[in-house]
Parts: sequence; structure tokens; C-alpha cells
Amino acid sequence: MIDRLAACLVLCVALLAGFGARAADAPVCQPDKVATLYPSLAGKTIKVGQDGVTMPYSYHDPDDPDKIIGLDADLARAVFACVGVPVTIDVGAWAGLLPAVASGRIDVMWDDLYYTPERASRIDYVMYMLASDTAVLHKGNPKNITSLDNLCGVRALAGLGTVEAGMLNAATAKCTAEGKPPVEINTFQDRSTAWPMIENDRADIVLSSAAMAAVAISQRSATLEAGFSFLPDIKVGVGVAKGRTELATAIVNAMAALKANGQAAKLFVQYKIDPGLMFAPEIVTK
Repeated sequence: MIDRLAACLVLCVALLAGFGARAADAPVCQPDKVATLYPSLAGKTIKVGQDGVTMPYSYHDPDDPDKIIGLDADLARAVFACVGVPVTIDVGAWAGLLPAVASGRIDVMWDDLYYTPERASRIDYVMYMLASDTAVLHKGNPKNITSLDNLCGVRALAGLGTVEAGMLNAATAKCTAEGKPPVEINTFQDRSTAWPMIENDRADIVLSSAAMAAVAISQRSATLEAGFSFLPDIKVGVGVAKGRTELATAIVNAMAALKANGQAAKLFVQYKIDPGLMFAPEIVTK
């Protein structure tokens, strides 16, 4: 009996020691150590570029129109509070945010930015979540659009310079190769202008982030509906200028800390986005 008790005690001590080691290794926020950990950021205010019209990622607070809120806005504030530096949200057209990062006019683009190799040739990424897309259609789906494979002859809409616009280009090339009518492609810079184009019968379908589509449909349920959903196997991240390695590293470490302490998941849930889309943050440079 004594031998068994002694063995149990040894095992418990070992397990507690292992737990303590794992807890000690968990990433944590260290805002008081910014000058030591990230000296190039100390004393700086980080400029975060967003468009302010992309619900639920970045939009004007109805109760305070001067404030930008949303998952990306709140994540950016939480991340840089974790790092130990203040932020400002610089609002501009979505299509102009990536060039602004590449040229150094802003520090990061944090606005539902999908990864593409072409973009990664101009900026670096901090990846942290998977994309999820949904087709938005006229109520009742009168054109019977059921997948990306039956868009030939359809009037389709996507954001300028987005991955979805690239998908439409690929779809129309396929239609033409098969001797079918091409997709009639239109693009927009301001997503808030997309939904009225369907309502006013100027477009048949909008390819959109699932979260943005859900917000639009909830607000316009009499005229819009969700169509087919698809995961384009694309990652979403924060855009950082080439060479800003310390900034990218700070974002990675802070995102890991917020993921570990549950703060990131709470923000995802707050904005009705699946926390399961998150993965361990990583830097991608090409």
C-alpha cells in the first residue's frame, strides 16, 4: 500500500510539474516590455488601415459614428494593447489599403485581407484564420444559381481586386472555353453599394465573405438570400510592409497570446464569426 501511495505521489508531482511547464510556456501579453521585445515599435503609434464599411469586420459604430468597430478593428486594438503600443484606425477605400501598406503610408492593413501570391509579392502577411464565402442572391434565386460551375451568362459582382473577382475571371474563362456565354463581371470598391445592385436587378449574384453576407441578408431579408457556400481554401491575415519583421513578429506573438487566453475567441463570438476558423498565427512572406 505504501509503495502504491508513493508511486501515486511521484506521478502526481510529475503531472503537476508538466502542467506548470506548459502554463509557463503559454504565450502571454507583455505590454510593459515593448521597448525590450520590440524596440522599433516603442514610442510609436501604429496606423491600422481599414475601410470602415465592411460589416462585421470594420464599420462605424451606430452609437458613435466617429469610432470604427468590428472584429478586425477590435482585434487590432487588442493585439497592439497586448504588444504595448497605441493604434489609430485610418479609414480609406479597401482597394487602396494594400498599396498604402506597401508604400509605408500606414503600418498594417487589417480588413478581411485574403492571401494571394501576387499580394504576398508586395507585402508580408500575418495569417490567423481561414476564409469562408457565401453567394448572395435575389430572394427566391430566380436564376437558379447553385454553384460556381453554373455562372455562365450570369451578372456577377465582387469587390475590386478581391479573390472573389479572380474566381469570376476564372469562371468566365471556363465558360468561354466551353462555348458558353461569359460571366458578366462587375466590381465594386465600397461593399455597401453591392447589395442594392442585386435589389435593383443590376446583378444576379455577389460573391462575399460569409460573415459580411450574413449581416447584409439579415438587414435585407425581404430582397436577398444566402445561396451556396464555399471555402476557397484561402487564408486571411494582416498585411505588413516588406522588411517590417519586428512588427509582424509582434502581431504573431500577441495574436497567439489572445488565442491562448480566450480573448480572440470572445471577439469572434461577439461578431458572430466562427472561432473555429482561427489557427495558430504565422508569418508568410511569399
